[in-house]
Amino acid sequence: MAAPRQGPRWGVVTCWVLWLGLTACLQDGDGAGRTGEKDLGACGCSNNRASGGEAAAQKYSLEASASQQLKQEPGAMPSKNEGSKMVLIPAGVFTMGTDEPAIQQDGEWPARRVHVDSFYMDRYEVSNAEFEKFVNATGYLTEAEKFGDSFVFEGMLSEQVKSGIQQAVAAAPWWMPVKGANWRHPEGPDSDISNRIDHPVLHVSWNDAVAFCTWAGKRLPTEAEWEYSCRGGLENRLFPWGNKLHPRGQHYANIWQGEFPMSNTEEDGYKGTAPVTAFPPNGYGLYNMVGNSWEWTLDWWAVNHSADETYNPKGPSTGTDRVKKGGSYMCHKSYCYRYRCAARSQNTPDSSASNLGFRCAADTLLDNGKK
Repeated sequence: MAAPRQGPRWGVVTCWVLWLGLTACLQDGDGAGRTGEKDLGACGCSNNRASGGEAAAQKYSLEASASQQLKQEPGAMPSKNEGSKMVLIPAGVFTMGTDEPAIQQDGEWPARRVHVDSFYMDRYEVSNAEFEKFVNATGYLTEAEKFGDSFVFEGMLSEQVKSGIQQAVAAAPWWMPVKGANWRHPEGPDSDISNRIDHPVLHVSWNDAVAFCTWAGKRLPTEAEWEYSCRGGLENRLFPWGNKLHPRGQHYANIWQGEFPMSNTEEDGYKGTAPVTAFPPNGYGLYNMVGNSWEWTLDWWAVNHSADETYNPKGPSTGTDRVKKGGSYMCHKSYCYRYRCAARSQNTPDSSASNLGFRCAADTLLDNGKK
């Protein structure tokens, strides 16, 4: 995978991945962000592939649109019932972020009042089935396919694949660069999605997600829209359903149970991803807003935020990394307590991994059913 940029940024903790002959390092500014017995942010969530950026995003969006115009047949259009898979999120004001950050270096704070106009949000994460429609209609190749590799969690790999890997991420050795890993082959060449067609598509970069959303007549949600949607109408709660992780003993999200990364007891029923329809929805009718797979947002990454009240914020105008939200099936409170609505992380726009997906948003529903 990719050689990320080096050096500290904003004097906070950032894991930089250097693979294939390079080494990873953990920059620590003044020690801020260390909470609990372990570093709750040291999960390797920000493994990066360095290149491209905004220019690449525009390029791939144009490629997708052009490819759609050239190749798309009437039967290949996004389904007419696609509108039923989006939810109208009402306009409102909410408290974004928190004044009690669990991972300070991630910029979860301060809490601030944010106004959001109404918009539509995908009810589910984009599934392998939906992404396959896009690829079949356009001939699109993801960046993982073009680069020839992607990051995969070691615990999901076969012994045959692991035996051929000589490098791992030093700061997070459970992440391995796997040749041939992509959305069709999530754990490398000896895996496929035949029994996971209704699971979230993985190994999609920010650029890939933008290309899909553009093709579907949608867009990525802003971080504010995503967090507002995640909260489902609740105020100042940790999770989309409240403050208790397992209310009434029920699992509401697909996260890691057991001791990370050694043993996953799979108490929620899943070792890896779950179907996009799994677990109860939040108050807005949205599924898997936390856990299962990370979700890209539109915003550039920054960790310093004003406490002033804002209207429809869209984040910084430029940057190097994009914000992702929600955590994944790999998240555990001891290492990656990011399955909270206020939690956040980042990757370069061309990065991909076996726990990274997306969902789309839209300002209006299109007449043909696309959103």
